[in-house]
Amino acid sequence: MDMLAMPAFWVGLLTIIWVNLLLSGDNAVVIALAARSLPPRQQKQAIFWGSTAAIVLRIILTVFAVKLLTLPFLKLVGGALLLWIGVQLLVPEDGEADVKASDNLLVAIRTILVADLVMSLDNVIGVAAAAESAPAEAKLVLLILGLAISIPIVIFGSTLVLKLMERFPVVITVGAALLGWIAGDMMASDPAIVDWVKEKADWLLEMKVAAAAGAALVVLIGTLMARKGVAESGA
Repeated sequence: MDMLAMPAFWVGLLTIIWVNLLLSGDNAVVIALAARSLPPRQQKQAIFWGSTAAIVLRIILTVFAVKLLTLPFLKLVGGALLLWIGVQLLVPEDGEADVKASDNLLVAIRTILVADLVMSLDNVIGVAAAAESAPAEAKLVLLILGLAISIPIVIFGSTLVLKLMERFPVVITVGAALLGWIAGDMMASDPAIVDWVKEKADWLLEMKVAAAAGAALVVLIGTLMARKGVAESGA
């Protein structure tokens, strides 16, 4: 219970929830598409059971991801991937998800489970990275709590979440910057280089320069790519 008194615990929990909400919009759309051909009663069952199984598997994958991030060079790779995920958030998507609907409950559940897992790479990396800044003794609790709270919100409130992001685009921009911040901080603390950083350039971590650089890089590249995409589509 002592961890509940730590400000870092609540900051970590809010960060994990925000990252997961930000990256789960596509998953919510997939769930709706997969269950759309079922009768109303079975739609609810498919969403509940498919999403429950996906949540359990995602928690397991995220715990493994947190363990893997303790190995040399994996934070550098994960941070680079997280930077790219943040950039992609700011670039408009073309087309709709190609998800087959089914009028069979078990098939719809299987579709939801498989599609959610395939699309969950960004969630797993983002949430695992967000947990890095949390107190060591609270990481597992934060992961389970953060996922348990945010995923049901996305599943049952996906329309509200998507409308909020459409109405206030700054939410996505700030979220993308948050991913860049986490990525920069994570890369500078990779076990392969952290000793050198602490000896030669400790200010990268102490003053959060690496984190700020990651946030700025994501917003800059994402904004430029978004403008280029708009210009090409209008040509």
